[in-house]
Amino acid sequence: MSASPNTKFIFVVGGVMSGVGKGVASSSIAKILQSRGIEVTSLKIDPYVNVDAGTMNPTEHGEVFVLDDGTECDQDMGNYERFLDRDLSGVNYMTTGSVYKTVIERERSMGYGGRSVSVVPYIPMEVIERIRKAAELAKAKIAITEIGGTAGEYENILFLEAVRMLKIKFPKDVVLILVSHLPIMNDDNELKTKPTQHAVRALNSVGLQPDFILARAKYPIDEKRKEKIAFNCSVSEEDVISAPDVDDIYDIPINFEKDNFGNKILAKLDLRPPKKDLKEWRALVERMDGATQPVNIGIVGKYFSSGKFVLADSYLSVIEAIRHAAAHWGFKPQIHWIDSEDFEVRATRAGGAKESVAKAAAVAAENLSELDLYDGVIVPGGFGARGVEGKLEAIRYCRERKIPYLGLCYGMQLATIEIARNVLGWKDANTTEINPATKHPVIDILLEQKKLIAEKKYGATMRLGAYPAVLKKGTIAERAYGVTRISERHRHRFEVNPVFVKRLERAGIVFSGQSPSRRLMEVMELPKKIHPFFAGAQFHPELKSRPMRPNPLFREFVKVAGERRAAADKEKGK
Repeated sequence: MSASPNTKFIFVVGGVMSGVGKGVASSSIAKILQSRGIEVTSLKIDPYVNVDAGTMNPTEHGEVFVLDDGTECDQDMGNYERFLDRDLSGVNYMTTGSVYKTVIERERSMGYGGRSVSVVPYIPMEVIERIRKAAELAKAKIAITEIGGTAGEYENILFLEAVRMLKIKFPKDVVLILVSHLPIMNDDNELKTKPTQHAVRALNSVGLQPDFILARAKYPIDEKRKEKIAFNCSVSEEDVISAPDVDDIYDIPINFEKDNFGNKILAKLDLRPPKKDLKEWRALVERMDGATQPVNIGIVGKYFSSGKFVLADSYLSVIEAIRHAAAHWGFKPQIHWIDSEDFEVRATRAGGAKESVAKAAAVAAENLSELDLYDGVIVPGGFGARGVEGKLEAIRYCRERKIPYLGLCYGMQLATIEIARNVLGWKDANTTEINPATKHPVIDILLEQKKLIAEKKYGATMRLGAYPAVLKKGTIAERAYGVTRISERHRHRFEVNPVFVKRLERAGIVFSGQSPSRRLMEVMELPKKIHPFFAGAQFHPELKSRPMRPNPLFREFVKVAGERRAAADKEKGK
């Protein structure tokens, strides 16, 4: 075990149930320590056998976040980056599958010198080595690692063993934090501590004792509850930290500091940092909380009967990017989920199979008028054919009615298809993802990608991670970014077909962002004299948006949406 005693380690584990808030707790702890002038880095351990998050269903697992180096990972990594305002890499993320894969490959190549490779200690040792490497690459004094799952589960027991091994060797350099839920039966009842007691005993059973307990609850916990947890869980009362529900995740670091959490952690790690505080972060939160001017943003997708929680989890970075941009301009964002299938011409949706197509079209047109209520509309990334015709109708409506529009990845491709169909008159224009036989494949897999697919080399056919783009001067994109060369993150396989670029440009599209080779179209837009804001990005600009540094495309989009709202309010005499 080669971890250096010069590195300090914080581990965050969960108790009672999943979704208790370990990710935002870890992010908030990292932010607090960073604000003290200490260099930190954040890691996530997922207890899945999946090697990465790329094949996980986002409606089940949440958003697949992509790092600069192309790592497909858990959405918590996005929170780490947003809170720390740092770009992380694949070394900061691991799964059960990736750890086992590394150990097995090393054994196969005689990396263990022919020794019998047992699960313990070699799997935990690989975990420790990865944490050490992440800290070393970031030049971090403290590595904060969130362990997925909950205490007592079989899936994360080897990761907890890594914590135990580190704690034995470096007892003054390791802090273990349990985030545990205190349920309440109804508002007249007290917060229940028994589940937390069981979670602590589950940790005790694998040789661990938490240094702190973050008491997640609907309300701040009182001194009586702190006393009870402390007595039954063998921690001091001052190490039970209140973590009540908040309206905004960016309030959490400030909430923790009410219990002087940062200084308590540093005291256990025997660190005396430079004197700093959360001044800038507090100003950000005050700006967000103080915003009163609403801006209504509609997100058009194929969500059908999905619940709002699922949508928020699947498009977390998009939501946060909107919030960052709104805070920049002093707006209070109001996000609305819109089912694109409501815009499709379906006789059955108009009252039964016997109803006319004309009536169905009238219903779809009436539904489209809903878009007039929004100050801006976004079509986010996605895949597949369901709901696409409705998205295309929504994009057309936004283009013709001059509603600010931002297309992300698939949303950019569909905006290109819409113009090809309704401006150029290519009624069959499509992406070959949906219609491989179309005569106008304006969105297609590139020739070299097709060759790789024919050879069953699927992994090499997706653009993942950060790629550079060159922006044309005088365009919306160039004015938004303020530079002519940018780097943004991608996660897609299909591209604007180079064969059709010239004809699409004659239809009015400005490909304002292109790859350095000029072969790949990265940003499309309509000139401002034609539309106040109609743009799409082949990349995912939301992935690099930060609370105090909103992504430029989102920032410009929300600005124009706010101007539309102000004009509408003025017209109404508000």
